[in-house]
Amino acid sequence: MDDTLSIGGRTFRSRLFVGTGKYKDLDETRAALHASGADVVTVAVRRVNLAEKGKGSLFAMLREGGFTLLPNTAGCYTADDAIRCARLGREVAETDLVKLEVIGDPKTLFPDTEALVEAARVLVKEGFFVLPYTNDDPIVARKLVDAGCPAVMPLGAPIGSGLGIRNPHNLRILMETVSVPVIVDAGVGTASDAAVAMELGADGVLMNTAIALAKNPVQMASAMRLAVEAGRLARLAGRMAPKLYANASSPLEGLIAPTAAPLAIE
Repeated sequence: MDDTLSIGGRTFRSRLFVGTGKYKDLDETRAALHASGADVVTVAVRRVNLAEKGKGSLFAMLREGGFTLLPNTAGCYTADDAIRCARLGREVAETDLVKLEVIGDPKTLFPDTEALVEAARVLVKEGFFVLPYTNDDPIVARKLVDAGCPAVMPLGAPIGSGLGIRNPHNLRILMETVSVPVIVDAGVGTASDAAVAMELGADGVLMNTAIALAKNPVQMASAMRLAVEAGRLARLAGRMAPKLYANASSPLEGLIAPTAAPLAIE
């Protein structure tokens, strides 16, 4: 099925975006990324030395794998810090894509939405294609789109929590509010969470911890790929309307009459 995802003039075959942190080594990272089938891979500018581009480096492996790099500003707590980090990511990764994160609290890692919108406006004016990590507030999402963001990335649950989609109702309202792709980011714990996000109408899912900290990251990466594909297909197919009472799968017309009376129970 030709069902590609377009963001900022770029087209991607996979709707699963994956991160590169928390794996035990480079070999496991490589195997999991390839098993995921992802086109887009995020890298934390402040936590990964992208200047190391030689053989055996993470950067070289990602380039050799043909992945689209998405530098992110993870670990930034102010708009100014995130802006500087984004500029550095563009320089070393040679891309104008950026996943913008401005964290407001070190315990919950919830975004500082005021600073996020401020940073987004600056970076869009500088020619970045900004993919902002935000909460599930439709009003904030609309402000980010008005600022020029070609997609928004609302959380499904707190970063790294694995709690799944905690507020599907807000996400549905958010998806109806904006006219750009919505990538559910953070909180996915297992394959069913990814499928639910896609069935709700998300255009994609971004994850890291759910794969990297699984007992078998490569198998989980494959499971997530299939879950995103299945959820997307189910969304496009259109689910049946739920009903309160049973409804027989087989028609009742033309049933063969019983040949004998039912046994009496004494």
